[in-house]
Amino acid sequence: MLGKSLSFLLALTFFLACGYVNLSFAKDSISWMEADAPPFFIHNGELKGQGYEDLITDIIQEQLPQYEHDMIVANIARHYYNFKHGEKVCTVGFFKNPEREEFAYYSIPSIFTLPIVLIIKKDNLEKLGGKKIVNLSDVLKDENILFGLARDRSYGEAVDQVIARHSGQKNIFVHAQQGLAQSLFKMLLFDRVDVLLGHPEEAMYMAEQLGARDKIMTLTISENQKSFDGWLSYVACSKNDWGKEVIENINRVLLEQRPTDRYRAAYERWLDDSSLESYRKMYKEHFLTVTR
Repeated sequence: MLGKSLSFLLALTFFLACGYVNLSFAKDSISWMEADAPPFFIHNGELKGQGYEDLITDIIQEQLPQYEHDMIVANIARHYYNFKHGEKVCTVGFFKNPEREEFAYYSIPSIFTLPIVLIIKKDNLEKLGGKKIVNLSDVLKDENILFGLARDRSYGEAVDQVIARHSGQKNIFVHAQQGLAQSLFKMLLFDRVDVLLGHPEEAMYMAEQLGARDKIMTLTISENQKSFDGWLSYVACSKNDWGKEVIENINRVLLEQRPTDRYRAAYERWLDDSSLESYRKMYKEHFLTVTR
């Protein structure tokens, strides 16, 4: 009887030891939050998975084999909720602003895009002064120009500051969806709003999807030309000990991968040929020099 008991105890000890070893080597996980916002993330159609933030996320995941990776489709409200509750979540292509820095750690810059622009119908150009470079604050002061904005979306620090100064104006319509949704873009085409804000490649993607590329144009925002802050976005993770460690690992990946052709090409595929040379010059001289 004693022999059987001893054998049982030895077997149990071995089992528990094996279980402990397996648990000790279990991988930590990261849930990557992705907005349904082409061409950043593309979740449907022929280009599914080919958005530039899709491709950047893929590269980062490949270089972090110590983690299990999964994906969550989440609007900005869900992003905020998961960050604030300390979930094991990260996202690529997040703009910084003071509110977000309360609940998220940020990497070094992860994406260098052309800055936010005004998106208008071509036949409204004269209504906005006929110039291709505009002062956003001056445009917002004109009560005859109706703005369409996306709820909770950041447009970069410079633009966000201008919008905040004009918050609550009657000529600003805030759309419930966070990205440059098709419904919001249709409002522009049907003259229910005069102006939208978005990235130039975002505007052209949406216009092409709706067969309206020849009707749309973009205007440069002067407030976006004072620094490169509005050109930079980041990887963000929950602001806790877990997120801090993940961001440190992501920074190492970004420093290695940002100079590669593959990494740069994720965004370049959405540029027209005339923009490539100047973009590559700025990418090398500014983006790659920002290392903290």
